[in-house]
Amino acid sequence: MASTTPKATVLRGTAIAKDITAQLTKEVAILRTQLPNFQPGLAIVQVGGREDSNVYIRAKIKSASEIGIRTEHVKMPRSTTEAELLLRLDKLNEDHKIHGIIVQMPLDCINKIDSHLITDTVSPDKDVDGLNTINEGRTAVGDFTSFIPCTPFGVIELIKQSGARLAGAEVVVLGRSKIVGTPVAELLKWNHATVTICHSKTKDLKEKCLRADILVVAVGKPELVKGSWVKPGAVVIDCGINAIPGKLYLLR
Repeated sequence: MASTTPKATVLRGTAIAKDITAQLTKEVAILRTQLPNFQPGLAIVQVGGREDSNVYIRAKIKSASEIGIRTEHVKMPRSTTEAELLLRLDKLNEDHKIHGIIVQMPLDCINKIDSHLITDTVSPDKDVDGLNTINEGRTAVGDFTSFIPCTPFGVIELIKQSGARLAGAEVVVLGRSKIVGTPVAELLKWNHATVTICHSKTKDLKEKCLRADILVVAVGKPELVKGSWVKPGAVVIDCGINAIPGKLYLLR
C-alpha cells in the first residue's frame, strides 16, 4: 500500500537570490547611466577575525561586486576599543562615497563594547541591517520607507515564493533576537499573518509549533525542531547555519 505521507518540497533560495541579483544589477546599471560618476558604496566593518564572520563577509562582498556596488572592508583588531570603533563609524557616516554601512556581528573583541550603542551610531540612512533603533521602530509600525532587515526580508520572500498565503496564516516564530526573530515577526504581522513568538520560556512548544501554517526557526540551536512538531503542509523556514559536533556538512 502506498504511503499517504505528503512529500516535502525544499525551497530553493539560490534560484530566488539569482533573480533578485539580476534585477538589482539592472537597477544599478540604469542608475550609473543616469549618473555616470556615481557608484554605490558599502562599508563592512569587522572587529577581530571570527571565521564564521569571514564567511558571511566574503559572501556580501561577492554579491555587492556582482551587482555593481563598491565595497570597503574595514578590518579592526581584537584590541579595538569602543571609542575607536565609534570614531570610525562617525567617519563612515560623514563619507559621501559610502551609502551603506554594515557592522559585522558579533564583535570579536577583547574589550567591552556596547553593541546596541554601536548599531545606534550607524546613521539610519546608511543602516543596511536595519538595526538602528529608529529603523527598528519604523519596521514595528509598518513604515518600510527605509532599510528593512535583510534576513527577515529574505524570509518573507521565501514564504511568498513557496506559494503559501500569508494573509490570515497562523505563523509561529521561534526566537526573539533583534536581528531575526523580532523583526521577522513584525514583517509577518504587516503581511496580515497572525503571529506567535516563542522563546526559551515558552510552555508547550511542540503544541504551538503543530498549530503553525508557517514555522520560522531562528534560535541558533541545531535540531531543536523535530519532524513530529510540524503539521502536514506547513512551510518551515530555518534561518542561519548551525554547527553540530561530529558532523560534517558541505555548503554549496
